[in-house]
Amino acid sequence: MTRTVFCRKYQKELEALPFPPMPGKRGEELFENISKQAWEEWQSQQTMLINEKHLSLMDPNNRKYLQAQMERFFNNEPFDKAEGYVPPEK
Repeated sequence: MTRTVFCRKYQKELEALPFPPMPGKRGEELFENISKQAWEEWQSQQTMLINEKHLSLMDPNNRKYLQAQMERFFNNEPFDKAEGYVPPEK
Protein backbone atom coordinates (compact mmCIF):
# COMPACT_ATOMS: atom_id res chain seq x y z
CA MET A 1 0.00 0.00 0.00
CA THR A 2 1.27 3.45 -0.91
CA ARG A 3 1.92 5.86 1.95
CA THR A 4 0.01 9.15 1.82
CA VAL A 5 0.49 12.54 3.47
CA PHE A 6 -1.69 15.59 3.90
CA CYS A 7 0.12 17.79 1.37
CA ARG A 8 0.84 21.34 2.54
CA LYS A 9 0.70 22.67 -1.03
CA TYR A 10 -2.52 20.99 -2.18
CA GLN A 11 -4.27 20.71 1.21
CA LYS A 12 -5.36 17.13 0.64
CA GLU A 13 -4.17 13.55 1.07
CA LEU A 14 -1.82 12.57 -1.75
CA GLU A 15 0.86 9.98 -2.43
CA ALA A 16 3.89 10.59 -0.22
CA LEU A 17 7.55 10.76 -1.15
CA PRO A 18 9.25 7.35 -0.90
CA PHE A 19 12.07 8.80 1.26
CA PRO A 20 13.17 12.21 2.63
CA PRO A 21 14.33 14.41 -0.28
CA MET A 22 17.28 15.82 1.68
CA PRO A 23 19.14 14.96 4.87
CA GLY A 24 18.33 16.27 8.32
CA LYS A 25 15.37 17.88 9.99
CA ARG A 26 14.36 19.80 6.84
CA GLY A 27 14.22 16.60 4.80
CA GLU A 28 12.07 14.89 7.44
CA GLU A 29 9.68 17.86 7.50
CA LEU A 30 9.27 17.72 3.72
CA PHE A 31 8.86 13.93 3.88
CA GLU A 32 5.97 14.29 6.35
CA ASN A 33 4.19 17.29 4.74
CA ILE A 34 4.85 17.37 0.99
CA SER A 35 3.38 15.01 -1.59
CA LYS A 36 5.32 13.30 -4.34
CA GLN A 37 3.38 15.39 -6.90
CA ALA A 38 4.28 18.71 -5.21
CA TRP A 39 7.95 17.69 -4.88
CA GLU A 40 8.18 16.72 -8.56
CA GLU A 41 6.59 20.03 -9.57
CA TRP A 42 9.07 21.91 -7.37
CA GLN A 43 11.98 20.00 -8.93
CA SER A 44 10.86 21.24 -12.36
CA GLN A 45 10.56 24.83 -11.14
CA GLN A 46 13.92 24.63 -9.38
CA THR A 47 15.64 23.34 -12.51
CA MET A 48 14.20 26.19 -14.57
CA LEU A 49 15.32 28.76 -11.97
CA ILE A 50 18.84 27.30 -11.84
CA ASN A 51 19.13 27.34 -15.62
CA GLU A 52 17.46 30.71 -16.24
CA LYS A 53 19.31 32.57 -13.51
CA HIS A 54 22.61 30.68 -13.97
CA LEU A 55 22.68 29.71 -10.30
CA SER A 56 25.60 27.80 -8.85
CA LEU A 57 24.69 25.42 -6.05
CA MET A 58 28.22 25.90 -4.73
CA ASP A 59 27.23 29.46 -3.76
CA PRO A 60 25.54 29.58 -0.31
CA ASN A 61 23.51 32.64 -1.35
CA ASN A 62 22.07 30.77 -4.32
CA ARG A 63 21.15 27.83 -2.09
CA LYS A 64 19.42 30.21 0.36
CA TYR A 65 17.55 31.80 -2.55
CA LEU A 66 16.33 28.38 -3.76
CA GLN A 67 15.30 27.38 -0.23
CA ALA A 68 13.26 30.59 0.09
CA GLN A 69 11.61 30.01 -3.30
CA MET A 70 10.85 26.41 -2.34
CA GLU A 71 9.10 27.55 0.85
CA ARG A 72 7.06 30.08 -1.11
CA PHE A 73 6.14 27.40 -3.69
CA PHE A 74 4.95 24.91 -1.04
CA ASN A 75 3.07 27.64 0.88
CA ASN A 76 1.22 28.75 -2.29
CA GLU A 77 2.81 32.20 -2.10
CA PRO A 78 4.15 34.08 -5.13
CA PHE A 79 7.55 32.69 -6.12
CA ASP A 80 10.06 33.52 -8.84
CA LYS A 81 9.49 31.76 -12.13
CA ALA A 82 11.70 31.43 -15.18
CA GLU A 83 11.04 34.48 -17.35
CA GLY A 84 9.85 33.81 -20.85
CA TYR A 85 9.03 30.15 -20.19
CA VAL A 86 6.00 28.97 -22.15
CA PRO A 87 4.69 25.55 -21.15
CA PRO A 88 4.20 23.10 -24.03
CA GLU A 89 0.68 22.79 -25.36
CA LYS A 90 -1.04 19.48 -24.62
